[in-house]
Amino acid sequence: MDRPDLTLTPEEAEAIDAVVARAVAIARGHGMEDIDPLALRDDLAAVHLGSTALRLDDLAGADPLDLVHDVFGIRRHLDRRTGALRGFAPRFRAERA
Repeated sequence: MDRPDLTLTPEEAEAIDAVVARAVAIARGHGMEDIDPLALRDDLAAVHLGSTALRLDDLAGADPLDLVHDVFGIRRHLDRRTGALRGFAPRFRAERA
């Protein structure tokens, strides 16, 4: 069985980095100091490349409440064994081509 390509394009990586930077700043601004940016980046990449494509540029520029909803919803509902989201639909999900 072939494994899916889990390589981000440079544009996807840049957008995810922007999302992570904003999410970490928001979280730390609310006293959440234990946020691991690399783990958050991995979670977003796994979801985007796996089960649920994301509109990354839109998410990077989203209202803080919408950004927090999607990023921390993904963090909470991601099954890290399968890469699937369980019981959560990001607001910035995209249709697969």
